[in-house]
Amino acid sequence: MAGELRRAVQTVTGPIPVESLGRTLMHEHLLVGAPGWEFDDASAGLSFRDMVERCVDRIEELKSAGYRSLVDPCPRDMGRDVELMREVASRTGFNIICATGFYHSEIGAVSHWKFRMRLDPDAPKRLAETLVRELTEGVGTSGVRPGIVKTATGRAVTPYDLMMLRAAACASLETNTPITTHTEGIHGDTQLETLCAVGVDPRAVIIGHTCGSNDRVYQRSLLQRGAYVGFDRFGYAAANTDENRVSALVSMVRSGYGERIVVSHDCVLCYRGVDHLIPTERSFMRFERQIVPMLRERGLSPGEIDRLTIDNPRAYFAGA
Repeated sequence: MAGELRRAVQTVTGPIPVESLGRTLMHEHLLVGAPGWEFDDASAGLSFRDMVERCVDRIEELKSAGYRSLVDPCPRDMGRDVELMREVASRTGFNIICATGFYHSEIGAVSHWKFRMRLDPDAPKRLAETLVRELTEGVGTSGVRPGIVKTATGRAVTPYDLMMLRAAACASLETNTPITTHTEGIHGDTQLETLCAVGVDPRAVIIGHTCGSNDRVYQRSLLQRGAYVGFDRFGYAAANTDENRVSALVSMVRSGYGERIVVSHDCVLCYRGVDHLIPTERSFMRFERQIVPMLRERGLSPGEIDRLTIDNPRAYFAGA
């Protein structure tokens, strides 16, 4: 993948030039549902229309702040709905990039694939083929093609997770599609080593949720290898404080790594099955309203801040 430039990025409404991305959040979710949500008969949940209207409202708010694009890296086994994404994108004129891939063994579709691995020695190959098929032909009969590959590890890296990482790498290489990951603030080094061992260029990888760690040696090691890192959980207090995230981000920029950091919130607008149990204040605006002033107070220039939301997403998707 090294040296291969992409002139376009695939969105849920079709390909656009990478130059058209504009200001971009790189890890947000319109809708998430943990496997088993469909069997929760005690919860009626939101209707499709209700979800569309909520998402449209939040996207319009984001547009008013000058944003034009976001990545929704919901994997296949976590309630992904590309029809919802496409309708919201069409209604708002906003660029939404969806993903293909599977989540880690603590939550995702582990039961099926473990069972298949027992029955089928070619299961890892078949797994990669399912990702390639979505990337080249579209999701189901929707015609919507993902623009990114998602893969993940949990608190421990299991053989299942390694299989998923290798499948993501194979699909990425075959289709020239970049990869974004989920971490718990650890094991990004293992993710990167596994992906690169298959042949993926580290410049095609975002190690997600790196801001969940306060180990700056760990964070720098990923950047030094050429990967992008996600400071993409602003506002998610359960994983870290925004004060820690901002301090680490400024430190990375001051160390010369500002060109490979992307930002976001990992905000979920709608939850399948448990939406009524989740706090209702869900916004994509924290970075713009709270974090940007903090970065300015710590001395980052407007150009350094714009690089995080404009230049870096464009360079990542271009493969530059």
